[in-house]
Amino acid sequence: MQNNMEKNKQIKALIFDFDGLILETEAPVYRSWCEVYEAFGLDLPLAEWGRIVGTAEAEHFNPLNRLEKLVGKPLDHDNIMKERRSREMEMINSQPVMPGVETYLRDAKAMGLKLGVASSSSRTWVEGHLKRLGLIHYFDCIRTSDDVLRTKPDPGLFILVQQTLKIEPEDAIVFEDSPNGIMAAKQAGIFCVAVPNEITRHLSIDHADMHLNSLEDMQLSALLSKVEGILKNR
Repeated sequence: MQNNMEKNKQIKALIFDFDGLILETEAPVYRSWCEVYEAFGLDLPLAEWGRIVGTAEAEHFNPLNRLEKLVGKPLDHDNIMKERRSREMEMINSQPVMPGVETYLRDAKAMGLKLGVASSSSRTWVEGHLKRLGLIHYFDCIRTSDDVLRTKPDPGLFILVQQTLKIEPEDAIVFEDSPNGIMAAKQAGIFCVAVPNEITRHLSIDHADMHLNSLEDMQLSALLSKVEGILKNR
């Protein structure tokens, strides 16, 4: 591992998104909303849903408000949200860690890299799942929607993680699955690797610097070498 680290001195940290990157939460959330719409005989197109993937900013799209407009009458928001949330959690709690993630975390630690999480979700959500999955001890820094005024696509989360880890933007690699997250990483000036999931592979992620179908596709040492080469040629 030491030799790999010597070859990749420029990269000092890896920054991970959480939802859809470490844990597949996005498909369960979307499916739970689709089930709500189906109960009213309606569809929730993925193109519409994609507007809010990776962000907590309410102005992007509110699926319940959209449903109410389509139905044409007031709905019981509290009851719908309670039942939908229960269904969402049932599906999420059955999900394993995304492929390749724990191997990357373990290898990164062995190489002496710093590790951070930048998530548009709440601290309670992110840390709760990381503890449940036995992953929280890997991370030197966890920043969430609780720490910023605006979430992705605003770059604030990534800038905050970078500052907390005491590194420069060019010292890090971000792993993201969503268009909003990729945009935030790029605006923060950090090299971004897109690793899409079941939902986001159907969205536009072409603006990432590099693409992997899964973290299992490439060993961390090989990825670091490749990113190092790309950065040197810029």
